[in-house]
Amino acid sequence: MDIFQTVFDWYMANLNYFSIYILMTIESSFIPFPSEIVVPFAAWKAAEGSLTMAGVMLSSTAGAMTGAVINYYLSVWLGRPLLYRLADTRWAHLLLINREAVEKAEHYFVKHGKTSTFIGRLVPAVRQLISIPAGLSRMKIGAFLLFTFLGAAIWNVILAIIGYFAYDKREYILPYIDWIMYAIGALFVVWLVWKGIGAYRKGRRDKSIQ
Repeated sequence: MDIFQTVFDWYMANLNYFSIYILMTIESSFIPFPSEIVVPFAAWKAAEGSLTMAGVMLSSTAGAMTGAVINYYLSVWLGRPLLYRLADTRWAHLLLINREAVEKAEHYFVKHGKTSTFIGRLVPAVRQLISIPAGLSRMKIGAFLLFTFLGAAIWNVILAIIGYFAYDKREYILPYIDWIMYAIGALFVVWLVWKGIGAYRKGRRDKSIQ
């Protein structure tokens, strides 16, 4: 059996409400992890009957909220100067976080105001870091939780619909699952390399300026 088929089978067998919650908490925090490989597959399992759509939505949205709250309170606790210094460290770059990414999220927050914590949840390049400027600005926690919940829920619904209806086309998808997993893996590696190179070059430029 192909290694990707083995990985896929193991992943699907261990995808439950708790693992969905943990993975979505990671995805919504400062650790780069795509929700696109969590919610659609969870919805697939809901379509086949081993999970429920209500449970998938509850666990995925709860995880997204938890990760967002972690980022929010870390930003409140650390403050802007220390947060930006951390963004310049090698460890932050390994997590694909740099000063430019934090600045982009903060500018987005300033431009769109409090609703950016709603809109930003639907923007892939912003969604994982939008909680940081919300924390830096000490946005009221009630409004932050409301907008974050709405944005996360809508995003998860979109992904869940994709996974749920993909199950109906499984006879066309499963024969090519190896190639699909190869493509997903390749795209993820390319994305990691691209982000890593960008962070490395940014660090080199910053050092040369100092």
